[in-house]
Amino acid sequence: MTMPRLSREDLAAALAARRELGPDYDDAFLDSVVDRLQETMPARAGAPAPKRPAPAARPQGGRDLSLVMALASLLAAIPLSAIAAVQVGGFGLVVAWAAIVAVNVAYMYRPAR
Repeated sequence: MTMPRLSREDLAAALAARRELGPDYDDAFLDSVVDRLQETMPARAGAPAPKRPAPAARPQGGRDLSLVMALASLLAAIPLSAIAAVQVGGFGLVVAWAAIVAVNVAYMYRPAR
C-alpha cells in the first residue's frame, strides 16, 4: 500500500503562491496546508516507523584507544603548555593547545581500517 505523500514541490508552490497573494490570504494558505496534512496523517499513523540503521560495530580484534589518546594528550599538554608559555607567552600557549586539539580531532576522524 502506498501512502499519500506531501510533495516538497507542492508545498513550495503553495508557499510561493502565498507570497504572491500577500498576507490577506494567510488563512486560506494555512487551511490548505492543514487539509493536506490531515489527509496524509491517517495513512502514516498505521504505517510502521522507519528503521534506524544499526551503529557501526568495531572490527574484530580492534582496540579502542580513545582513552589512551586522551590521556597522552593531557600528559603532553602539561610540558608543552609550560614551554610555550615561558618561551612565547600567551600566543604560544594558544598555538600549543590548538595543536593538541588538532591532533585529537585528526585521531577522532581517522579513516577506518
